[in-house]
Amino acid sequence: MCRLLGFRSVLDSQVHRSLVHADNALAVQSAAHPHGWGVAYYASGAPHVVKGTEAAANDLLFHRVSGVVTSQTVLAHIRNATQGDIHTLNCHPFQYGRWTLAHNGDIPGFPEVRDTLRERVAPKLRRFLLGDTDSELLFHLFLTHLASRADLARRGTPLPMVIDALRAMVDEARAVSAGAGLDDPLLTFIVTDGELMVGHMGGKPLHWSTHKERCPEREVCPFFAPECEAPSRSGHVNHLLLASEPLQGDNVWTPLPAGGITAVDPFMRVHHVV
Repeated sequence: MCRLLGFRSVLDSQVHRSLVHADNALAVQSAAHPHGWGVAYYASGAPHVVKGTEAAANDLLFHRVSGVVTSQTVLAHIRNATQGDIHTLNCHPFQYGRWTLAHNGDIPGFPEVRDTLRERVAPKLRRFLLGDTDSELLFHLFLTHLASRADLARRGTPLPMVIDALRAMVDEARAVSAGAGLDDPLLTFIVTDGELMVGHMGGKPLHWSTHKERCPEREVCPFFAPECEAPSRSGHVNHLLLASEPLQGDNVWTPLPAGGITAVDPFMRVHHVV
């Protein structure tokens, strides 16, 4: 399977350590997930997506991007291919407008339900399907559900609509698989529009963190607050990290339960939905 990393913060931050230098950074994990990588980072409200088909640890472009990215919102992925060829078009994150999504999981027997799921994607979105993975198709199915609730081109989509659309996509994918007699799909996702971020645990592990045991920048950071070193009492946080595996360091990690969602809205209020 794959590995995911999502980062949302109130201030521009580097994620170089999480991508490259931590003991279990994505570059380190790419030894077991060698079939490509992708990093989406947001600048001036727009996503910039860079991808490669080599193992992240061996790709100079991955190291270069990881070293220069400074953003309030980053979504990264390393791939261990289960569906689709090893090709840039099949690397995550996938993007449409402001929206980016990365998936860790699999639809067993995907070729048997590909056409059925594709027909359920809105025609105006279907033409943007470029690769041959279940993940890209699921992203466009999510967009289809979201488009029935909100204008995809407008900023400020309410978080409950995003959560509803994500769960509708998950339910539909599971129903189609069950109808074809297939095993239950694995549907763990991170999705963001640069302002909000949602993590869904659908069978593959996903962990979240909003505070550290002790922030090493507590004396110099202008945003330092009590919620940086303890669970937030107000519901507001200064950052949200989502990761397939807890990253080594000061962050305090909590695993998401099966079917659980952890998210932050554009006002950096954290939400947990079970």
